[in-house]
Amino acid sequence: MKKILVADWLDKYGGAERVLTVLNRQYDFEKCYTLINIMSNNDLAKVFQDKQVQIIESNLKFLKSNFRYLFFLFPYFMSKFENDKDNKLIISSSFSVAKGFKKKSGQIHICYYQARNQRYIWDNEKIYFSSWQRLILGPLLKLLRHIDINQSKRPDYIIANSHFVKNWIKKTYKIDSKVIYPPVNTKLFKLQKNKKDYFITTARLEPYKRVDLVVKAFNETKETLYVVGDGSMKKRIRKTANQNIKFFDFHEPNEVMKLVSKAKAFVHAGIEDFGIAPVEAQSTGTPVIAYNKGGLSETVIDGKTGILFNSQSTDAILEALKRFKNTEFNYTKISEHAKKFSEENFIQNFKNFIDSKTK
Repeated sequence: MKKILVADWLDKYGGAERVLTVLNRQYDFEKCYTLINIMSNNDLAKVFQDKQVQIIESNLKFLKSNFRYLFFLFPYFMSKFENDKDNKLIISSSFSVAKGFKKKSGQIHICYYQARNQRYIWDNEKIYFSSWQRLILGPLLKLLRHIDINQSKRPDYIIANSHFVKNWIKKTYKIDSKVIYPPVNTKLFKLQKNKKDYFITTARLEPYKRVDLVVKAFNETKETLYVVGDGSMKKRIRKTANQNIKFFDFHEPNEVMKLVSKAKAFVHAGIEDFGIAPVEAQSTGTPVIAYNKGGLSETVIDGKTGILFNSQSTDAILEALKRFKNTEFNYTKISEHAKKFSEENFIQNFKNFIDSKTK
């Protein structure tokens, strides 16, 4: 059976790309269709490893890193790919428009939702667009929502990466889905009981991750915070940070693992659809201090594997830090909890689902 992979775009290696790595390892994809590939050769090697997978891009490739300016054309370009009849199984990994890939008669399309799709038109308009931009773009955003609903019907089956995303899919598209948590490399992120005197957050430095809020809260403390990541808000966040906050660019996974494993806590203030990095932290025994909404409310046990706070505010984070200091954590039990999200569990659950729909 010929299988193809569909991804929104390939740029930087993060949580969604780690899922692609595991899927590629399990299935012999002949081709990968994606809007654009601007990923470094090193990161591409992580995704596709030694397999010879043909990457087919849309005409957005000519814009290179500026492709996001044409976000309103993403659904169109995803629909225009030429799909060979010989492809029997389509697995799409969608956080934007990959679900909109058109199948042909006799093909099965299974879509794995890595996140709420196109958050910039559904949930996070205020983060991505200013008030005057929303006023001007209002009719366009309404049209894009209509197109997105229509394209959501193209897959035969949908898998959500959390119950949070499953509920969002049902509310937004009126479609049922199966929950399969994404794979976490719990073997790489090993238990480390010797913690050092610093907190850490690792994330793409984009508005929806709310690293700016974490930095703002730690500015009011003397606690050391390590910020690991890169993104469009990097310069802005650095300008606001006090001397107790140290910045690191994204490193190789082993280097990030060492920093995370020795931190006394991992801090996250964004709404994650699942949130692989906080689970990796728990795999090392590091407690997680996180906003109690989205996927992290499913992966962090308040008072046991971390501390959850109920509002996205500096006061809530500071109060959570106080609770953290007054709570004793069992690093071994935290690490054991993370194993339920292992790669092995993901692979088996995904295989069982695929087999049930293709036999």
